[in-house]
Amino acid sequence: MSNEPQPEDGPGGASASGGQPGDPLWRDEFPLTSEGEDYVARRDFTRYLIAASGVFAAGAVGAGTWATMQRANTGEPRPIIKEADIPEDGEYLFKYPGDDDPAILVKLPNGDLRAFTQKCTHLGCVVYYKPEEATLYCPCHHGFFDPDSGAATAGPPDRPLAAIDVEVRGDTVWALGIET
Repeated sequence: MSNEPQPEDGPGGASASGGQPGDPLWRDEFPLTSEGEDYVARRDFTRYLIAASGVFAAGAVGAGTWATMQRANTGEPRPIIKEADIPEDGEYLFKYPGDDDPAILVKLPNGDLRAFTQKCTHLGCVVYYKPEEATLYCPCHHGFFDPDSGAATAGPPDRPLAAIDVEVRGDTVWALGIET
């Protein structure tokens, strides 16, 4: 009998192809190596997951801040309409501060003028003045706003309409800027 190892020795022998001692023969047919660097432990995975969540959260905060800063356009003063052309106890629709921003000018029963952005604070639908009910009304979800202050009075909206400062200069109503 020779001193060479047999095709499958017991626990201290080697396989026929010269693998590690104690390796079974099937390892020769299906070699599988596992490097420690390729393995990600659960704790490491959790750390990576938390770090990625932090990156996404920081990005969301940054995007929200950027969007808020973009909306902070208070607008430049500009004429809206001749005061005599406003219907008694009525409304006048105009664009302010930009050409894509709908706004509403309301003449209250006492003659005071109020202006607001025309987008409902609930989902951005257009609001209209209902003089017979003395309210600003959003038809999408039946939201109501006070025409004197823009405060939400009923329905889903919970924030007031953004007020636009107006003043009469001579015979013309001017928009001066959005109150922030």
